Amino acid sequence: MIPLEKLLRELGHEALSWEFAVLVLCLAAAYGICWAVGRRASSRDSIWFGRAIVDGVLFPLLALALVYSSRLGLQQFQKVPLLRIAVPVLISLAGIRLLARVFTVAFPHSSLARLVERLFSWLAWGAAVLWILGLLPMVMDEMESIQFAFGKSKLSLLSLVQGVLSSGVVLVLALWISATVERNVLRDSVSDLSLRKVAANAIRAVLLLVGFLFALSAVGVDLTALSVLGGALGVGLGFGLQKLAANYVSGFVILFERSLRIGDTVRVDNFEGIVVDIKTRYTLIRSLNGRESVVPNEMLITQRIENLSLADPKVLLTTDVTVGYDADVEQVERILLEAARDVPRVIAEPECAVRLTRFGADGLEFSVQFWIADPQNGQGAVKSDVNRRILKALREAGIDIPFPQRVLHMQPAPAAAGPPATSSATAATG
Repeated sequence: MIPLEKLLRELGHEALSWEFAVLVLCLAAAYGICWAVGRRASSRDSIWFGRAIVDGVLFPLLALALVYSSRLGLQQFQKVPLLRIAVPVLISLAGIRLLARVFTVAFPHSSLARLVERLFSWLAWGAAVLWILGLLPMVMDEMESIQFAFGKSKLSLLSLVQGVLSSGVVLVLALWISATVERNVLRDSVSDLSLRKVAANAIRAVLLLVGFLFALSAVGVDLTALSVLGGALGVGLGFGLQKLAANYVSGFVILFERSLRIGDTVRVDNFEGIVVDIKTRYTLIRSLNGRESVVPNEMLITQRIENLSLADPKVLLTTDVTVGYDADVEQVERILLEAARDVPRVIAEPECAVRLTRFGADGLEFSVQFWIADPQNGQGAVKSDVNRRILKALREAGIDIPFPQRVLHMQPAPAAAGPPATSSATAATG
């Protein structure tokens, strides 16, 4: 309570109103600069400006610079406890905004990213409170006194926390650079969505690896010791992680060869759907009924896959019709062709065709063949439309669609030889 009482006593000085006015002026100036620059920003997910100016990174950084400059100028003439409080608050806000905006752009649908963001927010505001109360140096000294022994070397809790924070900063900056490159460079220069995705994943992986190595070096870890870890990792990939490594390599092969692209309609192991996303380990395929299939990338490389959109998206569909033997074949063919052509999704080229396939037990069997150019919209609906038009046209023309017919021949029972069963039974009982 002593630091808090001291802070409250300092906040009671006479020039507090002037100090408050300076703080409000600095915040207003920072917001005005961000608004003047950010209103011309085309993206609503900008890391610098955010979606509402104040939730970007630029606003707390500008406010911090203005408040800190005002603090240096005013502290020569009066006490500035309010501006001294504002500095750690704005530093924490800038760190939280940086982490939040970068994670939102890099991992827009990740629940783990949201959890890390909330955890960092609590830690940042806790550190700001300790800084304001003047307890942060005492806490840091206490953390320095807590030692962990790793073999012959010792590591303090403070060094561990500083290493984690420095690693986090480096990794966040790496994610920021990769997101900026993906948005401002790849989106304009690479039109293919699959190729853009593999380039973005590769750039992100390289930047994260370089950032991780820099973070380890900043903490004081000898990078030459990682050679042993790299050798062990290679052995593990060679034996225990063969399938996992094969799926990762296959994912990059698919993206580079463009044998499958996002948006293609494919059929894999009797599962037909649209390629929604191509991950480094698996490919996500969604069927028209909403079901999703997670297919390992190795399967797409080693097995036969039907890509209905790779060369020609047109698909041939067939429906069968049976009419009575007394029907005129030429009239039936003309009716079937007109009914198929009248369906909007049936294309004119290649042309529809009608074939008399066989003389069935119940009637003449015809096969109607027609083409569609949008199989991703489903095939059942267009076949239903064709069948309904065929049924309506045949009924209007008075052509019979026969029911299955069977002829049953009744043969008289042969005369029974010998006395009747009742007489025998009677004789036996008598």
